[in-house]
Amino acid sequence: MNAAAAAMGTDSQPMQGKTVVITGATSGIGQIAAERLAQLGARIVFIARDRTRGEATLARLRSLGPGCEPAVHYADLSLIAEMKRVAGAVAASEPRIDVLVNNAGAFFARRQLTAEGLERTFATNHLSYFVITLLLLERLEGTAGARIVSTASAAHLRAKIDFADLQSAQHYRGFAVYGSSKLMNILFTRELARRLGGSGVTANCLHPGFVATRFGDNNGGATSLILKLAKRFGALTPEQGARTLIYLASSPGVAKDTGQYFCRCQPATSSARAQNDADARRLWEISAQLTGVGA
Repeated sequence: MNAAAAAMGTDSQPMQGKTVVITGATSGIGQIAAERLAQLGARIVFIARDRTRGEATLARLRSLGPGCEPAVHYADLSLIAEMKRVAGAVAASEPRIDVLVNNAGAFFARRQLTAEGLERTFATNHLSYFVITLLLLERLEGTAGARIVSTASAAHLRAKIDFADLQSAQHYRGFAVYGSSKLMNILFTRELARRLGGSGVTANCLHPGFVATRFGDNNGGATSLILKLAKRFGALTPEQGARTLIYLASSPGVAKDTGQYFCRCQPATSSARAQNDADARRLWEISAQLTGVGA
């Protein structure tokens, strides 16, 4: 273990020569993970929405990983057209991808539709993982030992998916819809790992814990106040929350593990609904129909 890995408290290995593509890297656990992986020697390529935060993240990464020139691409990951455009740009510019980290996500207290007419939580938290991953698969499959790491949540434990109302048009409760999107992340990981069997590419997901980040701050009102108070008392720091993500992206100990759900750097038990292979296949098929990817 080198000094950078030791400082992180994980069994991470040096990542010189490796390329990590990450969404949601301009704040919270994604920012910490990008910085720590850069310290391990990885070249970070990240997708951001906000240019001010994107440029600030780019500057930090340059200072942390001298010689491993990071890159940023800008896109609104709630829009399928943008997901496809930016994934195409990343694939065109990166001959190899060693790790893909799907981490971008959001919570919306009130139902919102994107410009494409999709419910925003479903589009951002699930479909962006689906589209970005599948459009980068060729690069991942062409890189020995590649990994896909997706941020899910224990919020899935009481969640269910209403396949008759995936857009939550009939009933919308912010926390329930968020939990459903995290259940989708686990089902997607499960079906992805099955489809990647024998390819050498692994796919795992994780619960980072309840972390004091910008999560939910976009909502305002009572919801934002409640979340801010909760984060002030008992929440993990972003450094603590990022540990499992960093572990899955860099540890030799999980090089062969796939299709699993992790918490605190250990395999964890997901809900019975998250282990339903029929639902995983059904979600994949619906996602492919909606996006025109992965059919």
